[in-house]
This record gives sequence, C-alpha cells and structure tokens, in this order.
Amino acid sequence: MRVYARLIYPFLSLLDAEVAHNLTVGMLENVQDWGSGQSFLGRVAGDCPSSPVFVSGIKFPNRLGVAAGFDKDVRVAAGLAHLGFGHIEVGTLTPRPQEGNPKPRVFRYKQQGALINRMGFPNGGVRAALPRLRQLDALERDWVLGVSLGKQKETPLNNAVQDYIEVMQFVYPHSDYLAVNISSPNTPGLRELQTKQYISDLLGQLKDEGREQAQQADTAEKPFFVKIAPDIDEDGLNDVIGAALDVGVAGIIATNTTRGRESLPSEGQHQEGGMSGSPLHTKSIEVVKQVKALVGDQLGIIGVGGIRTAKDAQNMLDAGASVVQLYTGMVYEGPRIAGRILRELEG
Repeated sequence: MRVYARLIYPFLSLLDAEVAHNLTVGMLENVQDWGSGQSFLGRVAGDCPSSPVFVSGIKFPNRLGVAAGFDKDVRVAAGLAHLGFGHIEVGTLTPRPQEGNPKPRVFRYKQQGALINRMGFPNGGVRAALPRLRQLDALERDWVLGVSLGKQKETPLNNAVQDYIEVMQFVYPHSDYLAVNISSPNTPGLRELQTKQYISDLLGQLKDEGREQAQQADTAEKPFFVKIAPDIDEDGLNDVIGAALDVGVAGIIATNTTRGRESLPSEGQHQEGGMSGSPLHTKSIEVVKQVKALVGDQLGIIGVGGIRTAKDAQNMLDAGASVVQLYTGMVYEGPRIAGRILRELEG
C-alpha cells in the first residue's frame, strides 16, 4: 500500500482516468504472461487465505472477486486471480465491437473514494474475446470466471434479448456463471429491462437458451445472475425478484453504479454517468438487505458497491451477500487489496 500510495497512484492520477486504467491493464497483461509472472503477482498479493464458499452450486475459493468493467475484453482475468481474487467477472461483452460513449468518460473523486463513469460498454465484441476465453479454458484453475452479458447500444429494447442470447451462445462453454447486465446507467433505456414489461420474458428466454446450450454440450446448466441497479424502487425490485424466482435463475448481483451523487463535491454533482466507490456502499448494503429479505436462501447474492476494506466486505456479507466484488477500491488501494482484505476477514 505504501509504495502504491506514495509512488504509483500519484503518477497514475496525473493521467486521464481511463488512460491510467488501460495502462494498468496493459501492464498486468504483460506480467501475467511472463514465465515467472504468476509467482511475482503472488508475492505482490501476499498470503491470501483460502476459505471456500458454495454459491448457487459454484465453489468460490474465497469471498472476494472483481466486478465487471475492470477486464472488459478478457485480457487480465488470470492476472487478477494471481493477485488473490477468487472470482473475476469479465465484460460487459456485446455482440459486436462498440466504442462506447465519447471521451472523457471516467472521473476520479479521490477524497470521497469515488469514480463516475459513463463508458457505455466499450469492448471489442464477443467474437474478439472468444480466443482469450478459450485460452483460459486451458488453465488449471480453482478461481471462478463469470461473463457479463450486454446489449448493443442501438438495439431496441424489444429486441434486446437477441443480443443477450447471441453473446451467451459464444461464451456459455467458457464461463462458470453468466451475469445479465440490465442495470448500467450508461446505455440509454437499459434499466427499463428491469421492469415488469420486459424482465420475465428476458429471463425466461435466457433460461431456455441456457438449458438448450447445456443439453447440446451434455453438461449441467450454467448459473445465471441478474445485476440490478442501486436506484431500483420497491416495485421494480419486487418485479425482478419475482421473475428471477419464477424462472429459476441462480442469483442477484447487487448493485451496479448509481445515478445518485451522495457526498460528491459540486463539480461532480452534475457529471453524467454512474457513480461507484465508497459513497455507494450504504445504498448497496440496503439493496442487498432488501434482496435477502425477499429471497432468503433461494437465490445467491453477490454484493458490490464501495468495498475498500475488510470492514466494508464484512458489512456486505452481514447484509446477506455470500460473496462480494470490488473495482473502485482497487483504483485507490492498489494491487495488494485482495490479500489485505482476505487476511483481515480471516483474522
């Protein structure tokens, strides 16, 4: 932490936030491919206690993972695992390459431990990611790989399910679970897919397609998780949970980024995009509690939002999550964050 806080982060903070992220991903990609890269990253992480937990039929080696958005194009999943994370959710992937929204589109608020992004699912498309997913298949790994599914920006909501199905057909054999991203605030109208008008049909068709994929491969069905917004209202949450239970999805990921601007300075109050990081934590905790009250032990819950310390992670677990994810915390705390949180959780 000291080296990162005193030397590395100050340098990265001089760069545009997205440029700094891409530089970080590029460096991690190079290191993970070194002959001794795995051992080097392991030394960076330090001792990472193994405390396996089963969620929706999946064995997670520990309770801490990386949220979708960090590894958009499936470039550094193995490197992140070497840093101690027990699961990595890659993507969000779309059927075709997508530039995303105009730059600049990521903004730091260090004092508040927050980011605002309006990325808009930039990625090279699922076909470009497929060779890297196949490379991960060849690894002997105990960590869990999730793939976040998205729709093309220009695809009308009435046709959105076809985009999700297309991505799923490519990634299904190569993933441990699938995350249905219907809650990013940066794709116009996307959050409407959480409403009663769309949610049951969307999840039903995805579940049917997953069943068909599993039958063709003669394997067990892959679990589906639905990622919801922290800004969802009570009626919307009831609609999503009702549809998830009816269809038989595996779990809920709570939550995505927020349109709220809690604790941000005036220059951040009107910045478009979704806010992540520490100011989101309380809101995400409340949503996790609400989900847990509705589903009990029927669905797994992955908690996301403002995880930066072991206390944050424990708060989320106490609220009802079985495992947790982070992203913004790593921006401010650096690559040793997984080992530190896991050691303190065990202590």
